[in-house]
Amino acid sequence: MPCLEREEYIEQAYFFRVFRERIAENVPAQEILSSVHEEILATTRLPMAVEFLKGEVLLNGRLSEGMRRLSHYFTPFQAFVISRAEEDRSKFDQKIALEVLQNEAEYRSGTPTSPGLFIYQFESISRNRLGYDKGMTAMAGDPQYDPAWSEWILKTRLKLGEVEFNELLYFASEQWQIDRRRQLQQPDFQATQNLLFGAKEGRIAAANRGRDPLYMFAALQRQLGYPKVPRSVALHGAEKQIPEMLAKMMQMEKRLQLVESELKDRFDLSSYYVKPTELPPDV
Repeated sequence: MPCLEREEYIEQAYFFRVFRERIAENVPAQEILSSVHEEILATTRLPMAVEFLKGEVLLNGRLSEGMRRLSHYFTPFQAFVISRAEEDRSKFDQKIALEVLQNEAEYRSGTPTSPGLFIYQFESISRNRLGYDKGMTAMAGDPQYDPAWSEWILKTRLKLGEVEFNELLYFASEQWQIDRRRQLQQPDFQATQNLLFGAKEGRIAAANRGRDPLYMFAALQRQLGYPKVPRSVALHGAEKQIPEMLAKMMQMEKRLQLVESELKDRFDLSSYYVKPTELPPDV
């Protein structure tokens, strides 16, 4: 599939944002798809895609199935991200999934580069623990990547765990060739592998050897303006209370009150009696 036009990605970003905001308001997915259809620019192909998605949601209850079937419009990565959020036992929040796709569409609507898109998609998989095998396979099918990129992504998928990701990125950058020329003292030395990343990406990757790749992602975002991956908000901490802990604390308080009442000989069983049900007057 070819890359879409800029206006398509602008409308996609709007669609994913509105979908996320209305899900947060507990609006049913079918109702969202029915209403947002009228809001999207009619000169794009997205309204037709939304109509199809609405039928798929009514049929099987999953948005990702419809996105997979619309492979000429939605990328494999987009369908993969939504499918991971729709899994029964998944801890990946659907609102975060939609925000991931919203940010990606916004990046595509500008002046996207293959390195920038790859780093964003890879960090999205890594940060949210979506699975490298299926995730990178879906990435390789993106129309933004040429055959050399797709081949490198699939090979990198098999090397993760054996070689640090920072090293893999460095070896595929122009900085590696520059350093190799300096080491060999051969100004005309040419790398045999495809150099997919620039010298700046290579320097940042080399500077982060032996460190968490998330530090490298943050440096690429600061230095090169790569898009940021949304982070899930923690549901615990000093500023938030966990419902399960509150329930347990209430149970403990009631038990302490019972113990104190019994020790003070003030325990009244009548408060626990079940009141008799009053019969209607006509019986």
